[in-house]
Amino acid sequence: MFKVLVSDPISDFGLRQLSEAEDVIVDKKTGLSEEELLSVIGEYDALLVRSQTKVTPAIMKAAKKLKVIGRAGVGVDNIDLDAATQYGIVVVNAPDGNTIATCELTFAMIMAVARQIPQAYQKTVSGVWDRKAFVGVELRNKIIGIVGMGRIGSEVAKRAKVFGMEVYGYDPFLTEERADKLGVKLSSVDEIAAHADFITVHTPLTKETRHLIDRPQFQLMKRGVRIINCARGGIINEEALVEAIDEGIVAGAAFDVFVEEPPAPDHPFLNRPQMIVTPHLGASTVEAQENVAIDVAAEVLHILRNEPFKNAVNMPAVPPMVMNKLQPYLGLGEKLGRIAGQITEGPVKEISVVFSGELANVDTSPLNRYIVKGLLGNHLGSDVNIVNALHMAKLRDIQLVVQKTSAAESFTNLITVTLKTDKETRSLSGTLLEGYGERIVTIDQYTVDATPEGALLLISHHDKPGIIGRVGTLLGSNDVNIASMQVGRKEAGGAAIMILTIDRQAPDQVLKELTGLPEISTVKQIIV
Repeated sequence: MFKVLVSDPISDFGLRQLSEAEDVIVDKKTGLSEEELLSVIGEYDALLVRSQTKVTPAIMKAAKKLKVIGRAGVGVDNIDLDAATQYGIVVVNAPDGNTIATCELTFAMIMAVARQIPQAYQKTVSGVWDRKAFVGVELRNKIIGIVGMGRIGSEVAKRAKVFGMEVYGYDPFLTEERADKLGVKLSSVDEIAAHADFITVHTPLTKETRHLIDRPQFQLMKRGVRIINCARGGIINEEALVEAIDEGIVAGAAFDVFVEEPPAPDHPFLNRPQMIVTPHLGASTVEAQENVAIDVAAEVLHILRNEPFKNAVNMPAVPPMVMNKLQPYLGLGEKLGRIAGQITEGPVKEISVVFSGELANVDTSPLNRYIVKGLLGNHLGSDVNIVNALHMAKLRDIQLVVQKTSAAESFTNLITVTLKTDKETRSLSGTLLEGYGERIVTIDQYTVDATPEGALLLISHHDKPGIIGRVGTLLGSNDVNIASMQVGRKEAGGAAIMILTIDRQAPDQVLKELTGLPEISTVKQIIV
């Protein structure tokens, strides 16, 4: 018999498949202190939590039988993932359970901001009958821009089309083929800003998506645009939005999320009549609470019974002999994926990985996951991990092709990653050199020798005298110090690349000036 502890309030209906299983005993003990949880956790095979229980390394150390921790929801901030991996405990969540709830809240916000429903209600119940003050707009024939075309964004697109709206969609992994299937016009963020009547965001909050909609985007927008955010606070610059409202660019906005929650009493969103705000209600439906419980209970049951599972957020168990061989290459693999994603233009359609040398004789499945995680992590941040990476790639119609060959030229082992998009194909290879560590040894068939760390600049140029000096002078005059430089070329005077390691990230203006230098065709900044 498997024993499962439920330490937070979770829907009994959702847990029914666990409680009715013949090989499972479920105990509900909510409100336990850490000391109380420490005293009982040793007898359980599984732990189910929401956000109240903090699952610390001490708890996992005491959990001698624990195989799985299930989070009935999406976020796992209350679970120490590193400790869980260290102790061999799989952590699973329920990323799909609140999709419809968040989608429907988004559409409720769209309708509310279009017709000023909360404002009209407030004035009416105060005793003022004022029809003239609340002339709204229809959704039919309007353009809605959806930033982030994952699960929730795709569901919003379906509903928008039913309302007769034209849908513009942006997602770094949205291809023309998938956009056509969804009936969406593939667009950039700036194109959405310039054309949309309504804009809604559905991306995770990462370094790349923070302030994805900022002052430059607001200056592109049509007067009268309406903005919705039911995703994460910080994707839209709150200060810039307030300025756009005050300038008359934004006619209305509806936010379910804030950078700081709860917001301060003097937060400008709270005193703008054009704003509709709610207290992070995206997953707050009866059905969503049941669905996340159903999903996580099913995953826990699969793991206890050694059946296939998909929604893990940390690394599953790997045979020690395999892991010992792969361990030195895991970090390199993730960096190769991350760099490949940053140097390639267009939505990725295929990622091809070639393992050469001794790696050809090893099960590289865990290493594949690290490479794909590195690629997707550029845009998805912590939403992608080494267990769900392949699943996330499949959802975005990205094909993974893996090949192996015993020939590795002059290297004991070589990993080559190639990305194919609808615009181009780029590749790079990396290896481990004894005494030197991780190295990038080829980029697009150019031979280089670079350490994949910190900030890098990859510059494509024509091999002409003086170009290296001009690059160094420009960077130096902008206080960007070059730590190392490598130049790769196939023939003198032809196409070439240089890859520079720099001490700090170069400002956007410096990158623009570099691109404007004679003989330089492209400049890519890479953050490893």
